[in-house]
Amino acid sequence: MDQSRDPTLHQRILSDIEGHIVSGEWPPGHRIPFEVDLATQYDCSRMTVNKVLTQLAKAGLIERRKKSGSFVTQPQAQSAVLEIHDIKAEVQSLNLPYSYAVSKKTSRKAKADDSRRLELPVASSVVEVVCIHNAGARPFCLEERLISLATVPEAANADFLAMAPGPWLLNQVPWSTAEHRIHAVSANAEVAAALDIARNTACLVVERRTWSGAGPVTHVRFTYPGDRHALVARFTPASQ
Repeated sequence: MDQSRDPTLHQRILSDIEGHIVSGEWPPGHRIPFEVDLATQYDCSRMTVNKVLTQLAKAGLIERRKKSGSFVTQPQAQSAVLEIHDIKAEVQSLNLPYSYAVSKKTSRKAKADDSRRLELPVASSVVEVVCIHNAGARPFCLEERLISLATVPEAANADFLAMAPGPWLLNQVPWSTAEHRIHAVSANAEVAAALDIARNTACLVVERRTWSGAGPVTHVRFTYPGDRHALVARFTPASQ
């Protein structure tokens, strides 16, 4: 039988390789066995293996490089541009364990830059929180957040150890308006150290402000290594 046409064999090879990748057994950067080795392992033609690897490449699970072979790609999380996204859900969508840690939490008077970010009078009371969100053993996102104590006085006593500031705020204060700003930056020394990346690495920054009926709630800046995150938006044409 021509095994290159055996859909059962094709699916078995595909499922085996996907399983190695999704389980983390083959991490990002891992070299996939060469076509000839996979053909020998599964007792099939190289054409069958080639079709499987092509399908995996189209799905974004592997990258095929001329003369070098095939490698597991770094997964990208996706979040909708106009939604209040949940970082924990983003990480879990990659089949990676999620964790986060608070590296700074202080209550203080707003500085000039804080007032600009939150649209508050100078010297208003704010809480500043800095967190690192992790995907597996790697930093996934740096969160830098200001919370207005005039709108959310409960934030002064929250330690954010059991729940990250974002979900905590959503449970605490219903927001009525949100604004997103998205741009690219090169990682400075502080961001590079927090995200365990090289200085000047391209990063994606998502800034968000939310308001409730009582006034400004929070301004947050999320910084992602550029190769680990993508933003998506879906549009429908305006009615004619």
